[in-house]
Amino acid sequence: MIMARGKRLVSEFYELRVEQLMDKRVWDLPIIEKKEGIHHVLNILGARNHIWVVNDKENKELVGLITEHDALSILAPKEFPSYVFGMPDIRSIRHGTVKTAEDIMRRKVIFCEPDDKIIDALEKMTIHRLRRLPVLKNKKVIGELTLHQLIRKYYGATQYHSIAEED
Repeated sequence: MIMARGKRLVSEFYELRVEQLMDKRVWDLPIIEKKEGIHHVLNILGARNHIWVVNDKENKELVGLITEHDALSILAPKEFPSYVFGMPDIRSIRHGTVKTAEDIMRRKVIFCEPDDKIIDALEKMTIHRLRRLPVLKNKKVIGELTLHQLIRKYYGATQYHSIAEED
């Protein structure tokens, strides 16, 4: 009986919709416009580990993502020997080639939609090694889903129903 409840809890958790577990407090998410200055970007990254970049805050159409790793790449750019040919990535604060959020944001952002199942969101997170996904509806940010939230929700559910087989 306990094992059956545990299996049901796991399968029910996976079948939940993203909108049921996502953070819907859009006003509290780290969102900036793509034309924001790099110093504002760094200020936000001093407190948060990511930023969702939008065309403008009014419509919140997602165009990119900036993470702490992106900041590291512009703060400590690679030095290239004089004989390097081609187009090396020279984005850096030091060289003055980064001025706005758009200059360092990642343009390809993996996302989920409110009607997606949790299992599908977890699969995207696993495949792409992500800890968070923006939740988009018609290309607009309506929330985010984080691994931290999923762990908390899952753990909370286990406090009332055992998910492990008991002897």
